[in-house]
Amino acid sequence: MSDSIRIHPTSVVEPGAELGAGVDVGPFCHVGPRVVLGRDVRLISHVVVSGDTTIGAGSVVYPNAVLGTDPQNTAYKGETTTLIIGEQVVIREGVTMHRGTGNARGTTTVGDHCMFLAYSHVAHDCAIGNHVTFANNVMIGGHTTIGDRVIIGGGAGLHQFCTVGHHAFIGGMAAVAHDVIPYGLVMGNRASLDGLNLVGLKRSGMSRDDIQAMRRAFKVLFFGEGETVRDNAETVLVEFADCAPVLDMAAFVLADKKRKLTTPRTGAKQREPVED
Repeated sequence: MSDSIRIHPTSVVEPGAELGAGVDVGPFCHVGPRVVLGRDVRLISHVVVSGDTTIGAGSVVYPNAVLGTDPQNTAYKGETTTLIIGEQVVIREGVTMHRGTGNARGTTTVGDHCMFLAYSHVAHDCAIGNHVTFANNVMIGGHTTIGDRVIIGGGAGLHQFCTVGHHAFIGGMAAVAHDVIPYGLVMGNRASLDGLNLVGLKRSGMSRDDIQAMRRAFKVLFFGEGETVRDNAETVLVEFADCAPVLDMAAFVLADKKRKLTTPRTGAKQREPVED
């Protein structure tokens, strides 16, 4: 890649913006005065980047994306807040990402190697991990936390303050109102937990023994003899003490959170077999 900075003559890059080596600003873009574009960032065309926004090295932003504008929150009163986007992130057409709010985290963060397909939306004060994929038209409300390697299917919506554990899969058009366990698979409107994200487990390199332990632990966690899921999580901690992914899942359930937990539908047939 060339170290030279290329700015199309139809674009506006405000004084004060910081552009790394190899940055390419295509036609009809607007880059604000407090924006930082890392090395080899490419703005294809018709991109708006404003506010205190940083985009990491090697990221690519497609036409009509709008990044770093004010949060859509009536509590925002013009405070200085930030949007920080990691390296090697792909942001497709029409994506919107907003900065944080002054009365909350104050920043919206996106990890490395993420992909946001057309018209997806990241609201204020969200925290998104690494290797996350949003399909078309995904919407997440403010203060949402998304773990590493989460995949969210097209048209899904997540309620503000939700937490989605790492390696979870959210099905297309799901309406997620509660937290989702790591490795969980959720579907529907309102979304319910439909088992484990087995494809994600295998892709992550998890061993067959650990996957089988996860399946057994899932049954104990949500269909065990305890009065509550939290009671069952305590049982899981003891019965599966030698399986780190299971302990991770149980710890997520036992942690204090703002939202309730997404669970299987009451009376629904368990669709996660214990053995192949």
